Amino acid sequence: MRFSEQWLREWVNPSVDAATLAAQLTMAGLEVDAVEPAAGKFNDVLVGQVLTVERHPDAERLTVCKVEVGAGEALQIVCGAKNVAAGVKVPVAMIGANLPNDLKIKKGKLRGVESFGMLCSAVELGLAETSDGLLLLPSDAPVGKNIRDYLRLDDHCIEVDLTPNRSDCLSIRGIAREIGVLNKIRVDEVVIKAVESVNNASFAVAVHAKEACPRYAGRVIQGIDPAAKTPMWMQERLRRSGIRCIHPVVDVTNYVMLELGQPMHGFDLAKLEGGLDVRYAKAGEQLTLLDGKTIELSAGSLLIADHAKPLALAGVMGGQDSGVSETTRDIFLESAFFAPSAVAGRARAYGLHTDSSHRFERGVDPELQVRAIERATELLLSITGGQPGPVTEMRAEKFMPVRHAISLKRANIKRILGMEMADQQVQDILGRLGLRLEPTGDGWTVYAPSYRFDIAIEVDLIEELGRIYGYVNLPVHRPVAQMAMPALSETQVALPRIRQTLVDRGYQEAITYSFVDPKLQQLLEPGQEGITLANPISADMSVMRTSLWAGLVQALVYNRNRQQEQVRLFEIGRTFIRSTQGIVQKEHLAGLVFGPVQAEQWGEALRKADFYDAKGDLEALLALGSAGKIEFQAQSHPALHPGQAARVLREGAPIGWIGALAPSVVKALDLPAAAFVYEIDLEALQQARVPAFKELSKYPSIRRDIAIVIDESVISAEVQQCIRDAAPPTLRNLKLFDIYRGKGIDFGKKSLAIALYLQDDFKTLTDTEVDSAVESVLSALYNRFNARLRD
Repeated sequence: MRFSEQWLREWVNPSVDAATLAAQLTMAGLEVDAVEPAAGKFNDVLVGQVLTVERHPDAERLTVCKVEVGAGEALQIVCGAKNVAAGVKVPVAMIGANLPNDLKIKKGKLRGVESFGMLCSAVELGLAETSDGLLLLPSDAPVGKNIRDYLRLDDHCIEVDLTPNRSDCLSIRGIAREIGVLNKIRVDEVVIKAVESVNNASFAVAVHAKEACPRYAGRVIQGIDPAAKTPMWMQERLRRSGIRCIHPVVDVTNYVMLELGQPMHGFDLAKLEGGLDVRYAKAGEQLTLLDGKTIELSAGSLLIADHAKPLALAGVMGGQDSGVSETTRDIFLESAFFAPSAVAGRARAYGLHTDSSHRFERGVDPELQVRAIERATELLLSITGGQPGPVTEMRAEKFMPVRHAISLKRANIKRILGMEMADQQVQDILGRLGLRLEPTGDGWTVYAPSYRFDIAIEVDLIEELGRIYGYVNLPVHRPVAQMAMPALSETQVALPRIRQTLVDRGYQEAITYSFVDPKLQQLLEPGQEGITLANPISADMSVMRTSLWAGLVQALVYNRNRQQEQVRLFEIGRTFIRSTQGIVQKEHLAGLVFGPVQAEQWGEALRKADFYDAKGDLEALLALGSAGKIEFQAQSHPALHPGQAARVLREGAPIGWIGALAPSVVKALDLPAAAFVYEIDLEALQQARVPAFKELSKYPSIRRDIAIVIDESVISAEVQQCIRDAAPPTLRNLKLFDIYRGKGIDFGKKSLAIALYLQDDFKTLTDTEVDSAVESVLSALYNRFNARLRD
C-alpha cells in the first residue's frame, strides 16, 4: 500500500513528522518499507502560460515560444516538445533554476535563437519516469505561482508492507484509523452523502453465485462528458500512490479504492447486452482482459457476464470489450463484495495480480459497497457531469460474513501479555479500534467491526491490546518452564549427532521449500507423479517434492551462479508421495557434494570430489548406528550416471540411493561437472544396535596380504563377502587396500590387494593355521570367481 502523506493528513493529522509517523506504523505491525519524496529536488519553477508559438527558423523540430510567468515581460523560450501550443499552461524553469539530475538552467542559444528558461515535462521535474511531452497544467492554474506550492509537491510517499491479515489497512481510511488510535486523536472521515437519482435508469443484474458474491451494488450514470479530464489534484494523488491515470471513470474508481478500500469497476453501458449475471465460468469460455491478454477460463472461476459474453474476471480485472473509452457516454458502476474464498488464487492461476485481487483475496468490508458507489458518483459528477439513476443492490444475507461474539477474560490478558491492564485501558484501546464491548463478570464480550477479518478469537483481541499498548512497553520477564530430561534410546541415533557428523565432514545444512518446480522434479524422478498444489505461490513452486534432491540441486545452481566452487549441502525433511492409501509423508536425509575435496592450497594438489568421497560420507553416517548389514548394490536410476549409481540396502531392504547426477541432468542444470548426491530413509538411518561388550584377545593378530586377479565385472563387495563366508572364525577383519589395472594385468581383468587380519581368543595362531585359513579363502575365490593369485 503506497499513499501520499498529505492525503493521509487530511484524514488524521498527528503532530509528528513523517519519520515518526513511519516508526509508529512499523511498531504497530504495519511495516513501512519506504518514505520517499513525492517529487524530485528542484527550485525556481513557476506556472507559465504559452502566449505564442512560432517555428524555429533553422530547426524543424524546435519552436520559439513567448511565455508569460507573471514577471512583467514575456520570456522567449525555445522548446522541442510536440504538445506545446498557444494558450497552454506549463511548468517553466527560470534562469538559475536547479532541476533533478544536477541540471542547472542557464541563458543559452539553440541554433542561433536565445532561450531564457525551459518548459518542463513531468520527467524533468522528477514526477515520472517517462512522458510524451510537456506537463500540461489545468487552465485555472495561477500564472507565476511556484509549481511546488501549486502541486503541493513538498510531500512524502509512504509505502507500507502489510501482512495478509490486515486487509483493513489497504486504504487511506484504514491507515488513518490506525494513526488515530496510536495518537489518540480524531479521524476526520470524508463526508459521503447519498446522491439523489435524477432519472429511473437502471440495468438488470442477476446474481446466481450468491455464496461467492453475497452483495452486489450498481448504478447507471448517463450523459457523462467524454472530453472530461481527470483533475490535477486527483492525478497527483494517484501518481503518488503508484497508479497511472487512464480515464476519468477508471481514475475515480481507483481513487475510491485507495481512499475507502473498495475496488470498483465501470462498464460502458452501450457495450452491455441484456443484463448482468454474476456466475461461475464454463470450461472453455474466453475473455480478453483490459491489458489485452486473452485467457481461457476454467470452470469455477467467478465471472461478471452479460447475456452474450463474459465481461470481467470477478475481483481481478475487467474485460476489454466492455471497458470505458474516449467515446463512452453512459456507464454502469459496479461495487461488490466477493467472498475471499471465491477469488483467492484465481488471479495467480491466470498469471495475474491486480490491486483488486490483492484486496478481495484478503477481505473487503462487506458493508462498504453502497457508500463506495455514492462516493464515486459524487466524484464523477463533479468531473464528467451526467445524470445518475438509483443505486440497485442485491444482498444475500444467508451468505454474508457473520461476526461472532468473542469472550475476552482479564486473566488471559495477564497470562499472555505478562502484565495486568486496567479495565478502562482495555475498553479505551478496543473501543478506539472500532470494537464493541459488553462487560461480563470475568471480562468482556467483544464484537469486531465488519472490516476486521483478522479478529475472530480471544488471542486476536489480546494481540490488539499489546500492539496498541506498544510491544516495547510490555514488561520483560525471564521465561519459566518445566524442564524434563528426555529419554535417549540406545537403539536410535539422535538427529543432532547425525547433523554434527556431516558438519564435521564439511557440510552445511540447507532448508529448502517442500514445493518445487514440476519440470525439475520430472528431470530428477521422471516416473514419479508429484502432488500438484491447488493454490501455488508460483508456477515453478507448484508440486510437492518427492525427493530432497530437487531443493539441493537448486541450491547448488544458486551457489554456482555466485562463484562458489566447493559446495557440500545436506537436508533433513519430508517427501510427499501419492499412494493408494493417500499421501505418504516420509522423513529423509539427502546430501550433495560438488567441487574440490579441499580448498586450493600449496601443500596438496587440487582434487575434485568423486563417487567414493560421497560414499565415504554416507558410510560414516550409516556407521553411527551399526544396525544391520549395509550393502551398496549397482542399479540404474533415471537421474544418476550409469555405472555411478547404487541402491543402498540394509539387511537386503532398500533404504536409499547414491550416485553422480546423469549427464543429461548436468547439462539441463548448466553445471560444469557432475555433482554427487545421496538420499536415505531417516528412520532407517537412525536405527542403532545396542552396544555390547566383547572381551579383547590378549594374543597377537597376524596380517596376511593377498593380491588376486579377477574379472573386471566382479564387485569388490562380493569378493569381501566371499572371503568372510570361507574364512574360519579367526578372521577378525579384512581391508581392500589397492585396485590395480595396467601392465601385467590382462584386459578385462583387475587386481585386488586385500589384507586379512587373523586372531584367536585363546592362543597364538601358528603358521600352519594361518596358511590353512588363507588357502580356504583362495580356494573359495577360485571356485566362485575363477580368481587367481597375482604373480
